[in-house]
Amino acid sequence: MSAPSRLARRMWHQLEPIHAVLYFSPQGFGRAAALGYDVESRWPSYFAYRTAPLGRAGTRLATAVYYSFSPRMIAEQVPAVWEVASPGQVLRARLEAVDETYRHLLGDGRLAGQDVAEAAELARRAAESVRVEGRPFAAANLDLPWPDEPHLVLWQAATVLREHRGDGHLAALAAAGLDGCEALVSFAAAGAAPVENFAGRGWSEQEWAAARERLAARGLVEAGGQATERGRALRDQVERMTDDLAFDPWRLLGEERAGRLARLAAPFLGAVFEAGLLPMTSTLGISTIQVAD
Repeated sequence: MSAPSRLARRMWHQLEPIHAVLYFSPQGFGRAAALGYDVESRWPSYFAYRTAPLGRAGTRLATAVYYSFSPRMIAEQVPAVWEVASPGQVLRARLEAVDETYRHLLGDGRLAGQDVAEAAELARRAAESVRVEGRPFAAANLDLPWPDEPHLVLWQAATVLREHRGDGHLAALAAAGLDGCEALVSFAAAGAAPVENFAGRGWSEQEWAAARERLAARGLVEAGGQATERGRALRDQVERMTDDLAFDPWRLLGEERAGRLARLAAPFLGAVFEAGLLPMTSTLGISTIQVAD
């Protein structure tokens, strides 16, 4: 892995959990429930919170930007989420949820510290430098007004940067000729995450099996479902391209300031993991998260 790829990957590892806590925290579910969403499942609030920056998105737009979710599952969630609350109401609720989550995890005193203000400034600088061509999730989040509180600026910047990377990842999957279900099957076949981790994406056993057969016909998986050498090489290509496409904001910020951001944001990362809010197994292929020294 090249030095630029390593930096892009490392910063993703540092910032992804800071963003993702919204979808798992009690405060996130509480705010969603107050809007009227059913929180017995995490998906209604997830689709509402994550899709809201796009406005009142319909099924086709949501299918396009989510890519590896079953279109059938998307159709069950979007646009139904807007019948419960408008995108504007959801955007206000998600910021309130993030605020409550981090005040609970870190306390008002730590959030008011100079380190948080500096982290927010660095993260915002990186986020505002991203190019948005072909990056709908990143662009939509970057169009939102910046919050006043530094810890919310940090979270929103982390959101822009992770969505910027995610948009690039979908481009890499498309370039590799992998459709939504094939992307997951090939990922699991390479050992990046267990098959059961993807059960929530809505694909049926028949659709999963058909995707595996298509990959086998291309010489990418073996009969038992394990990736072939060619299959592993293709997944490596996808991940390298994802890192390369995510590098630009870190190139512009510079390695020294990126490292400084990682160190300043480490208390947020540590608090999320110490609270046990995120799943022990991930669909992202992150087996370990290293907090910056």
